[in-house]
Amino acid sequence: MPVYRLTDELIFPHPSLADPGGLVAVGGDLSPERLLLAYANGIFPWYSDPSPILWWSPDPRLVLFPGELKISRSLRRVIKKQVFTLTMNSSFGEVIRACAQTHGETWITGEMIEAYAALHELGYAHSFESRHEGRLVGGLYGIALGRAFFGESMFSAMNDASKVALVHLVARLRAGQYRLLDTQFVTDHLRTFGATEVPRPAYHKLLDAALVGAGNFDALPLDRPVPGRAALAALSKS
Repeated sequence: MPVYRLTDELIFPHPSLADPGGLVAVGGDLSPERLLLAYANGIFPWYSDPSPILWWSPDPRLVLFPGELKISRSLRRVIKKQVFTLTMNSSFGEVIRACAQTHGETWITGEMIEAYAALHELGYAHSFESRHEGRLVGGLYGIALGRAFFGESMFSAMNDASKVALVHLVARLRAGQYRLLDTQFVTDHLRTFGATEVPRPAYHKLLDAALVGAGNFDALPLDRPVPGRAALAALSKS
């Protein structure tokens, strides 16, 4: 199956035209306009230097519905003890660079870091941090559009740090009326949190619905750390 080569025109082929591995297109750029168009169409970049930019739409897709998060008893105890201090958007650059180091910079290239930093400045890319005794020890980042959040990467330098950051994220999504957390590729790790596989046609119906309206990250405080018990309380509300 031929793969579509992008030009300067801001357009993507329909994700149903992806090859069996989920590759939709090659080339283009990482401008904010192209990235936001890609995410709105369920497409995301994933490549490593010196490859050209590769755009993907996996089938099946792994998604997590904020109301269906599963938290193990041991992790719940860690959260209640407040081993970590949880913040949002306090260290976006540090988080994405730590994710790049964790993955050996195989796909979070310098070009990607600059592109997502630009989206962060525009208010679309967000980071969630776990700190222990003031030191950043875990976190994740992703893109928010409408009432959907697209998780990109996470890192952990201490046991449970990235897991607690994920719970913090989902608590904000639940409190802010978000409908969908897109975790992109299928992993057993995310399945343990309640993420589920959906075929591409079903995913796009979910995404279309989630892009209607806007979620509200302000439903939990933005200007100070959120206590672990407050995050758990947000998750327990119907």
